[in-house]
Amino acid sequence: MHYIIIFIAAVFVNNIVLSQFLGICPFLGVSKKVDTAIGMSAAVAFVMTIATICTFLLQKYVLDPLGIGFLQTLTFILVIAALVQMVEIVLKKVSPALYQALGIFLPLITTNCTILGVALIVIQKDFTLVESIVYAISTAIGYGVALILFAGIRQQLELVNLPKAMNGTPIALVTAGILAMAFMGFAGVV
Repeated sequence: MHYIIIFIAAVFVNNIVLSQFLGICPFLGVSKKVDTAIGMSAAVAFVMTIATICTFLLQKYVLDPLGIGFLQTLTFILVIAALVQMVEIVLKKVSPALYQALGIFLPLITTNCTILGVALIVIQKDFTLVESIVYAISTAIGYGVALILFAGIRQQLELVNLPKAMNGTPIALVTAGILAMAFMGFAGVV
């Protein structure tokens, strides 16, 4: 039951984009088409899960025992960047089709603050390794749900005749605000 609560809270109640405001730049930048939103969501889910596992183990078995926890952010950033590079190299060799599908999204993930945010949150909340993995996967699903919903809404908004002043970023920000308020409705669930 504890893992279900972590899942529901991460996906709906404490959505990483809509309530914690991490990953806003890719949320606004990659959400113009549903296809690109799905690709970015898949890439983020994969890297977020792997990065959370690696950074958790690094924190528990290297940084904490050596008493160098103050290097947490720097080491996490380096680990995430290295993981993205390794994933990119492995995908290029093992699955060129998947590499082409994720192509542009992998380098974007290096600078996506949701990955670093989740890695830091699991340490702050003192999760176990299994709880950390559940939280990372749940957060990635929540990120994907928000991104894909937002992309679908933005595609529909292109068909609507809007005032000139509301085209582009203004209507995207208003839509994101309304979507965030809709997700606030889940607050009573957990």
